[in-house]
Amino acid sequence: MERVALTLQKHFDAIVAWLLTSGIRILLILVLAAVACRLARVLTERLNSFMQGLTDSLERQKRARTLSHIVRTIALTILLIVTTMTVLGEIGVNLAPVLAAAGIGGLAVGFGAQNLVRDVITGFFILLEDQIRVGDIVKVGDKAGLVEHISLRVLTLRDFDGSVHLIPHGTITTVTNMTKDCSYAVLDVGISSREDADTVIKILNDVGEELRNDPLFASDILEDLEVVGIDSFSAARIVIKGRIKTAPIKQWRVAREFRRRLKKSFDHHGIELP
Repeated sequence: MERVALTLQKHFDAIVAWLLTSGIRILLILVLAAVACRLARVLTERLNSFMQGLTDSLERQKRARTLSHIVRTIALTILLIVTTMTVLGEIGVNLAPVLAAAGIGGLAVGFGAQNLVRDVITGFFILLEDQIRVGDIVKVGDKAGLVEHISLRVLTLRDFDGSVHLIPHGTITTVTNMTKDCSYAVLDVGISSREDADTVIKILNDVGEELRNDPLFASDILEDLEVVGIDSFSAARIVIKGRIKTAPIKQWRVAREFRRRLKKSFDHHGIELP
């Protein structure tokens, strides 16, 4: 009985000693890790605010949000790995075999996860080359929509009806960015072949000037309407093509308002549609 008591006392003393040494160190590591995570979030948020404060450009602000999110993700991942390895060392786990096994496992996984590696590498270069930013409207293959999120592996798009498309970077071959730096509202105006094209072009220019002088749309329009001319014609109709240079993402808003005003102007001047 006395031997059992001595054994229990030894175990108890060992547990107390461990708690007072490694236990305190583990608690301190976890507290420091939590503080570091919080600090990383605060610093990336301040970095985002600082980068956005340097410019009024919507494009640069979108890039700042994207880069700050990626920096935060990388920082938190590194903190998680370092914290886990440190805690394992305090528990008494020999890290040398763990690292060796991780290296071998990583090699094996690398052969079986080539697509994952390709996604990550492609995503890195997409971010590095500033091809796509959060807030852009892009078309990738047969999918198009607003870029809601970019990670190192997946591009997240939300289309007009609310559907979300998750596209691995490794499958991206061609990206059509419809809102990078500027946009164009392209207008194909069809009129009856009996109408005078020069008169219609003058009406188009008048409507374009009126729209640009409207305070509600002045900041969206970067240049005057450019009428290219007659794009096609047939026995029944003439198609006149033009375009308006706009701020990013504003091309659809400007085009809809232009068409509304143009229809009213056509009705006023008695221009016949095909």
